[in-house]
Amino acid sequence: MAFTLLSSPLQGFTDFRFRNAFHHYFGGIDTFYSPYIRLNGKFKIKTSYQNDLLVENNSTLEVIPQIITNNAEEFLFVAKYVQSLGYKELNWNLGCPYPMVAKSGMGSGLICNPEKINTILERAHKETNILVSMKMRMGYENAEEILGAFPILDQYPLKNIAIHARIGKQLYKGPVDLDAFERCISSTNHKLYYNGDITSVASFKTMQERFPSIDHFMIGRGLIADPFLPQMIKNDTTEYPKNRWDIFEAFHNTIYHQYDAYLSGPTPIKMKMLGFWEFFSQSCNNPQKTYKAIKKATNPFKYKQAVKLILNNERKLNP
Repeated sequence: MAFTLLSSPLQGFTDFRFRNAFHHYFGGIDTFYSPYIRLNGKFKIKTSYQNDLLVENNSTLEVIPQIITNNAEEFLFVAKYVQSLGYKELNWNLGCPYPMVAKSGMGSGLICNPEKINTILERAHKETNILVSMKMRMGYENAEEILGAFPILDQYPLKNIAIHARIGKQLYKGPVDLDAFERCISSTNHKLYYNGDITSVASFKTMQERFPSIDHFMIGRGLIADPFLPQMIKNDTTEYPKNRWDIFEAFHNTIYHQYDAYLSGPTPIKMKMLGFWEFFSQSCNNPQKTYKAIKKATNPFKYKQAVKLILNNERKLNP
């Protein structure tokens, strides 16, 4: 069966600079989701959100904007904004697991409140013609919460529901709950996308075999940890390209220079790249040692030296 691969949004990582570089050097992702727009009660779109969704910054990609909110007015405001840019779909994040978000009744903390979900969806469908899709967890406290939300969700013509097969309280710890995801398939009329722990070609095949009715799969952290993964899944191979580390180096240098130009000073770029290397290092021969070397690089010159040494070492170990 043909399948579609989607990039799950990660706040602080998968903005337009990353998306464009990823698409250029690696490919394999059919649709990208932008990191969520959050208004915090202020009806103003921050410049960083504006830049992330500008059509000229996403000219070679299919991108779907995302919002996180528990307020109908905010939803309508963002829906009209993204429509003004030419987007036809808005994805609603009911998946963010972080306690500060969830405890304020947003992200995965909203799944247990079907009445509020209903209020927002009702107004979204009455007062705009935007196509709405959902990104959810199973719940925040337990995996039954989503089952209580499905009767409400089934009343609306949602494009799809992408489900990360964990509860919010887990964050990213512990295994995905595949039995709970299977229950979801038989509990809603909506098209479901699978998300969670696709970190290798083998793990993708496991999910594909376990859920033969699912043909859309989201990759989140696994996509940053191993940027070659989506294309390898598409090509049904576990073989990396012969010039693997040259491609990765060109990709790394592209995002480094773009973030360096955007961020001011050596500390922000150091912190930004350190975040990326938490993931990148997982594809290296010795993840702990690799990450430690990046962490110890106290200025841009030392950082570039550390990266050069790491990549030269990987070329020798994994030619």
